Amino acid sequence: MQDTAPHTVIASPPDSRVIADWIRLEGTAGVGCRTGRLLLDAFGSPAAIFRAGQAALAAHVPAVQAAALCAPLSSELARQIELTLAWLSEAHHHVLTLHDADYPPALRQIPDPPLLLYVNGQRALLSSPMIAVVGSRNASTQGKANAQAFAEGLSHAGLCVVSGMALGIDTAAHEGALRGSGSTIAVIGTGPDRVYPARNRPLAHRIAAEGCILSEYALGTPPVAANFPRRNRIISGLAAGVLVVEAAAQSGSLITAQMAAEQGREVFALPGSIHSTLAKGCHQLIREGAQLVETVDEVLAAMRVSPLVRQAAPPPVAAGNATLLAALGHDPVEPDALLARLGLEAGALAGELLALELAGLLERLPDGRVQRVVRAA
Repeated sequence: MQDTAPHTVIASPPDSRVIADWIRLEGTAGVGCRTGRLLLDAFGSPAAIFRAGQAALAAHVPAVQAAALCAPLSSELARQIELTLAWLSEAHHHVLTLHDADYPPALRQIPDPPLLLYVNGQRALLSSPMIAVVGSRNASTQGKANAQAFAEGLSHAGLCVVSGMALGIDTAAHEGALRGSGSTIAVIGTGPDRVYPARNRPLAHRIAAEGCILSEYALGTPPVAANFPRRNRIISGLAAGVLVVEAAAQSGSLITAQMAAEQGREVFALPGSIHSTLAKGCHQLIREGAQLVETVDEVLAAMRVSPLVRQAAPPPVAAGNATLLAALGHDPVEPDALLARLGLEAGALAGELLALELAGLLERLPDGRVQRVVRAA
C-alpha cells in the first residue's frame, strides 16, 4: 500500500475480460452508478452495452454518453485495466462486480450501489451481519474509549464492525472490533492501494490481514475530499444499523446516519454532556428519532430484530465459550453472577451470551436470568 432493484447474479468469479469490460463501463465519461445500472438493466452486461451501437444506446442515455460508450478504449483506461489485473494477481485481492453472487446483497439494495468493489482482505466478511460505528475525527478520549468498548462488545456478539478508517472514532471502532472475536471492514475513500490517513498505515495492514478493506475507487485514486462523504453510503448500506458515538452539529457522521435512515437501517446514538460540542450531533439525531443507547445490550436487542441480522447464519460458537457454558451450569443464573464468576466486562459477556443464544445454546428467561439449553442427542 502507498500513503496517500434486483440484478443479474453470476455464480462464478468474472474472468479478466469481464473485469476489463466493467472497468471500461465505470470509467466512461458521464457514466456513474445510476446510468450504469440503467444500461445494465437494458442490455444485461457491459459487453452487451459495448456491442449495442450508438443508436441503441441513445434510446437510454444522452447522445454524448452513447458516443463515449462507442469510442475506442482510451490508453488511460487500458492502463487502468492492466494495473487492476496485476493487482488482482496478489493474494487476498478481489474485484466484485454488481452482478457477482457474493456482492453484498444489502448494498445491492441501495439506490446507487457501486458497480465495482475493490476488496483487500477477507472477502467472506462481506456476507456476515454488520453494524457500522462512526463518529468524530477529533474525538475526545472518552469518546474513543466508548467506541472501542462498544465495537469490541458488538464484535464478540458476532457482528462485523464497519467504519471508515478515519482518525478518532473510526480508528477506535476498528481497534475494538479486532480485539473482539469478530472482525471489521474499513470502507475507504481512496483507491485500494492507498492508505489515508498515513498515520493509520499499521492499522490498515492489520485490517487487510484480519478483516477487510473495501473501496469503490479505482487503483491509484488519491484522497479527494468529495469521495469521503460519498463512501458513507457504502458504510451505512452494508450494515443493519449505524451507531454514532460522537458527532458535532456539522459532521460527516450525520451524513452517514441520514443515509442509514433513508436506507431503512437502524440508527443509534450515544448521548453526551450538554456542554460538549461533540455531543450536539448525537443529540440532534436522537431528537430526530435515533435510538438513544447507553450499553451494548441495548444495541444488540434492537439489532436482533433486524432482517439483515436475522437472515444471516448464526455465528459459530467459539471454543473459548466452553468456559462460559461451564459457568452457566444447568440452572438459571443472573448475568451479574456470571460477571463475578468469569471476571469479564459487561460488554464482552453480553456479546458472548448473544452468540450462544443465536447458536441455540442459551435461553433468556422473563426475569432477566439466562439458562443453558442442552441439545438433544
